[in-house]
Amino acid sequence: MKARPIIFSSQMVRALLENRKTQTRRIVNPQPELSKEGNLMGDWLKKPLAGLLLPKLQDITIHCPFGKIGDRLWVRETFQIISGKYYYAATPPNPYDISDIRWKPSILMPRLVSRINLEMVSVGVERLQDISVEDAIAEGVPGESEAAEWGCTSYEKPRKAYWRIWEQINGKGSWNEDPYVWKIEFRRI
Repeated sequence: MKARPIIFSSQMVRALLENRKTQTRRIVNPQPELSKEGNLMGDWLKKPLAGLLLPKLQDITIHCPFGKIGDRLWVRETFQIISGKYYYAATPPNPYDISDIRWKPSILMPRLVSRINLEMVSVGVERLQDISVEDAIAEGVPGESEAAEWGCTSYEKPRKAYWRIWEQINGKGSWNEDPYVWKIEFRRI
């Protein structure tokens, strides 16, 4: 079992803390090329794929950079350490406790400061736009109270809310590119 870091935005950290988020999707790099028969082609054939002669898309999961089933992920989030105390942008401190926090970016968070650990329970690959309504909900799409923060309205369907979230995180137009993504399901430990 290995433990690897994974970055989440403050909104997604709140969804994790509220137990609304049990999945994440991350862009596969490089993007797989497939033959008409569904076999892998291109750069993915340069990687060892357990001796398979005609590897398929699902076979690349052995190279998921986030790990395999049973591995752990520790969450990197925007943070700050002041006088030995840890503060997190997802759950900001009372303004009377401290003022003028200059947040450190999540990429700089050391393992010791991480407060959220996840265990991977499944790994797969799919097209981004193949996300189901149930999976969009498992991605932590906002409920009615969080909708305004995401620029969503409470009546939007989960897939549309996820599309908005995806583009806020990955950039305008990234949903329409419909890349292959790692679909990682996890549980908080």
